[in-house]
Amino acid sequence: MDNKQLLINFYAAFAAGDAEGMVACYSDDIEFTDPAFGLQIGENAKNMWRMLLKNPDIKVTVSNIEANEKTGSANWVAVYTFSRTGRKVTNRVSAKFEFGGGKITKHTDYFNIWKWAGQAMGIKGYLLGWTPLMQNGIHKQAVMMLTRFNI
Repeated sequence: MDNKQLLINFYAAFAAGDAEGMVACYSDDIEFTDPAFGLQIGENAKNMWRMLLKNPDIKVTVSNIEANEKTGSANWVAVYTFSRTGRKVTNRVSAKFEFGGGKITKHTDYFNIWKWAGQAMGIKGYLLGWTPLMQNGIHKQAVMMLTRFNI
């Protein structure tokens, strides 16, 4: 399977809510990074998807999947209800990938955490989402949720 097909399979599993299908595309020592969870390696990265896909109303669409023998990219949008506030979120993400051994070895998601905070947390997020204090709080909360999930 070529790397573009690997990414197509990854996002098809994501759109179907199939965390196991997603993590099957990852290498055992996957390095995942995004603005909320920071760096997660191996099982932590895989468990992050397992945890996130427990949300029954997440809808994912993907576009612009590109890949060569070493790197890849995609754009994706997730629409869901943020469980802590009940607010609807539309998160637009740009993803970069590295490959090795027929698997994804590195996955970095980029999104505007200020825009995300405004949608997820309302006025507090709009006013403070750009600050390091708020962004660090979002990161700590995400990591704490993942730590609880891993137990």
